Amino acid sequence: MKMKKRILALTLACMTLMFVTAGCSTTSSSTTATPAASGTIKVGGLAPLTGNLSIYGIATNNGIKMAVDEINAKGGVLGKKLEYIYYDEKGDATEAVNAYNKLVQNDKIVALIGDVTSTPSIAVAQQAAKDGIPMITATGTAADITKAGKNIFRVCFIDPYQGEVMASYSSKKLKAKTAAILYNTSDDYSIGLTNSFEATAKELGLTIVAKEGYTKGDVDFKSQLTKIASAKADVLFLPVYYEDAALIAVQAKSSGITAKMLGADGWDGILDKISDPTALEGAFFCCGYSAESKDEKVQAFITKYTELYKEAPKGFSAQGYDAVYLLAQAMTEAGSTDSTKVVTALTNINFSGITGTIKFDANRNPIKGVVINTITNKAVKFVENYSK
Repeated sequence: MKMKKRILALTLACMTLMFVTAGCSTTSSSTTATPAASGTIKVGGLAPLTGNLSIYGIATNNGIKMAVDEINAKGGVLGKKLEYIYYDEKGDATEAVNAYNKLVQNDKIVALIGDVTSTPSIAVAQQAAKDGIPMITATGTAADITKAGKNIFRVCFIDPYQGEVMASYSSKKLKAKTAAILYNTSDDYSIGLTNSFEATAKELGLTIVAKEGYTKGDVDFKSQLTKIASAKADVLFLPVYYEDAALIAVQAKSSGITAKMLGADGWDGILDKISDPTALEGAFFCCGYSAESKDEKVQAFITKYTELYKEAPKGFSAQGYDAVYLLAQAMTEAGSTDSTKVVTALTNINFSGITGTIKFDANRNPIKGVVINTITNKAVKFVENYSK
């Protein structure tokens, strides 16, 4: 009996060893595939792919993915394919930082393209600066984003510049003498644009006759608009994102406001949201891209993007697309994916993309002009390239 128990125990031990060995074999096989994965250049992405700001996140992310696929089809960068790993941060700063940490700690990215909107971008930039990870925001316009560190760059122009441009355009091109402002007091983007618009307006003699604010989540602007209507301003500056701007424009029309409405790049996609497009007739806004450009590269981008995603690209799509090519050029010129070398290459880069040429100033903001668009007959139309 004892002998049988010993034989049974020995048999069970052998079977256990076989299972352990089999398990090790599976792990080994999985590990064998790792070099292929490590043979890629891992680039991270962050964007609001759900929630109120998803129109921006999806548009930007689509442009990024398209560029990654194009570059990989041409052989990649430094002989390796780009591997784009991205997460939905839902437009929330805390979610963005958590996703960023996952990209760095778990996914082992060597560079980041993101975030999309200003508040999450500021939060992520502060962490990326500590880590030394090269970060390029395609669309985050708050001035504080690149102030976080010497490894933080952007493709788009900054909020202060947009505010300056729209005040200048109001005064010099639209011949406005008075202006009103309705802005989101709880949003960095809106505050930055408001402050710079006011400062430039003062320099140019454009009088601010009404300035009203609201907070995140507000949907009824009648009280503010009643005060603005009584001020009878020539122009009404709405430095807010498209969703709020769409609501305000319709309510402004019903309040009898005849001031010419003005916006910035946050208006991108506003016609997709507004219930009455005629409320925006004759409005102007600035952005970094025009679909009406005659540049062959721009038109090729529009055609391919439209075929791929079954909709026309937005300005955010174009800036996301350029951000990838900008990073790829920097890595190529650096001859490496080493953070320090890539940052140096970005600092000294001379890049030509579909949103224009880019050189960086001392704060790693692009030196580039803006596009002025108008809304007429329920469509966005190019007006001109403008420098204040």
